[in-house]
Amino acid sequence: MMKVPYDVVVRGGEAILPGPGRTACDIAVRDGRIAAILAPGEGCAAEAELPARGLVVLPGAIDVHLHLGHGRDIARPRLPGDADRETAAAAAGGISCFVPYLMATEPFERVFDDVVGVTEAGARIDFSYHFIISTEDQLAGVPRYVREYGVPSFKIFMNNRGGEGARLGLPDIDDGFLFRLCETAAASGGMVCPHPETMEIAWVLRDRMRARDPDGRGGLSTWNASRPPFVEADAVQRAAYIAHTAGSPLYVVHTSSAEALHAALRHRRAGARIFIETCPHYLTHDVTWIGGDVGKINPPLRESADREALWRGLSRGEIDTVATDHVHRDISSKSGGIWAASPGCPGMETLLPVLLSEGHHKRGLSLARIAELTATGPARAMGLGHVKGAIVPGLDADLTFVDPAAEWMLERPDVVSAAGYSIYEGWKFRGRIVHTLVRGRPVLRDGVADASAAGTGRYVRRKLDHAGAGGGARMPGLPTS
Repeated sequence: MMKVPYDVVVRGGEAILPGPGRTACDIAVRDGRIAAILAPGEGCAAEAELPARGLVVLPGAIDVHLHLGHGRDIARPRLPGDADRETAAAAAGGISCFVPYLMATEPFERVFDDVVGVTEAGARIDFSYHFIISTEDQLAGVPRYVREYGVPSFKIFMNNRGGEGARLGLPDIDDGFLFRLCETAAASGGMVCPHPETMEIAWVLRDRMRARDPDGRGGLSTWNASRPPFVEADAVQRAAYIAHTAGSPLYVVHTSSAEALHAALRHRRAGARIFIETCPHYLTHDVTWIGGDVGKINPPLRESADREALWRGLSRGEIDTVATDHVHRDISSKSGGIWAASPGCPGMETLLPVLLSEGHHKRGLSLARIAELTATGPARAMGLGHVKGAIVPGLDADLTFVDPAAEWMLERPDVVSAAGYSIYEGWKFRGRIVHTLVRGRPVLRDGVADASAAGTGRYVRRKLDHAGAGGGARMPGLPTS
């Protein structure tokens, strides 16, 4: 009996393709991968057809910065339900793969298999992990992590000085440790992802602000003043110089300010291999937000001028990726005033809606550029380009179907994440996620999580292939506008 050529054919829509960009076409899927890009209506045999008329198909978004934990603990998932709930939120935001930060004090050899097993048991989307390096044993394991686990990206908290790391249960480190991590990463085919804040200066400013505003009545403005942009920018330029000297590529996480962006760009122009990330909340919120302490984040929300500088960075191609820095602690963690509130916010289920509404419709950011920032760029930076990141035959059929014209409002009961709240409650969006497919399998159908998708996500090994290029260099053939 003759085998049916294709499992699924997506019919009648448009897709964002490398090279031509937005193109009317059909997409054929076989064995979980994109098998062919067909002319609209081209005849072929398939087991099923998925209508996409009126929709635009983007490559599934890849969120390469989030914290997948258990309850208020953001170190690691403990139960399959942790991954189930948050990957459902991810799919609602058009995310088909994510890479959380795994945090531990013991060598990762002791926890890795268990963490992957727990995540696979609940995950609806594919995933990898970054490792947070903070001990000598972990540093010694970096070559093995790259070679055997397919983990080539390593976070370091530059702010973990003078006991600061105790909040996360981590030991202190210093710039000597950062330098040795960069050396080891360079020798092993890895990359360093620093949390950039110069804490010694932040302590001075924090104490001054506490003296002026002991009750934190200034809210987000007080928090910003206690860790201002130059504290971030100083750490960015220091990490970039150290990494460049050691020969390691650098991935600058959650860029929040014009100063930090410019610091990274200066070193990129000097030849450093630097990838720059920002997050949706820095593009949409600032210190004037009426939500107050709920908006406490590290680095802080900044001024409106910083927001606009980041949008310019996106349109100019200076920023490589947009990721969420998703934290799913519930709203009660924000109690006690600005000094006591827990930092971070959820953001996966609003990733693409924010960029569609605020970027595409309000600022003219093309859908091709959005695909680059959320799929192709993250895949390239983080070693996933061999399987994900673009609508190309041979890659995984990770597809996000959007209705660019759909208008809707997010309310608290709609929130999927275990956080149970969103900083976008009450926002009116234009552009909605309709379906999300992972390896050709629907995990979100008509805006609703598919119950059968839980446990179908798989761990993906990564290998960096930057070919000596720094950030800001696009994949061949990808349109610039």
